[in-house]
Amino acid sequence: MNKLYIFLPILGLAIFAGFFMQFNKDHAAKLAKVAAEAEQVRKEKALAEVAAREQAIKSAIEAQERRRQERDERDRVEEAKKKARQVAEDQRERAHGERRRLRDQSERLKKEVETVKIEVEKLTAERKAHSDEKAFLVTYVKQAEANVKYYYNLLDKLAAAEAARAAAAAAEAAAKKS
Repeated sequence: MNKLYIFLPILGLAIFAGFFMQFNKDHAAKLAKVAAEAEQVRKEKALAEVAAREQAIKSAIEAQERRRQERDERDRVEEAKKKARQVAEDQRERAHGERRRLRDQSERLKKEVETVKIEVEKLTAERKAHSDEKAFLVTYVKQAEANVKYYYNLLDKLAAAEAARAAAAAAEAAAKKS
């Protein structure tokens, strides 16, 4: 059994050495392959970085051009807004002046209308007074004419009564004389 203690480890060492040699031979090739792949990846990465840098430069130039165009457009729009605002301000001032002028004219015309209304009321009252006076005078003249007729009739009756009394007195005096 003592021999077994020596031969088994040696046999295990020989088997291990065979496997290790096979592994070591493949391992170096694998390491070289991994190193070559890593170098290839690094080169591709460097090329990709160069391409990305070129693309970034192109996009930066495009973005700069786009920002310049947007700034120009914004400036143009802002200038148009300023002009429109100035035009609107001028129109507002004109409208305000026109409104003030029309308001003053309206107040002046209202005062004139009030004056004319007062004059019309005075003339209407005067016309009514003249109309009332005319109606009164027409009524008064008719009444006066009726009074004149009444007094003439009364005077005629008085004259007739006086003539009848004088005739009665003459008849009485003649009857007394006789």
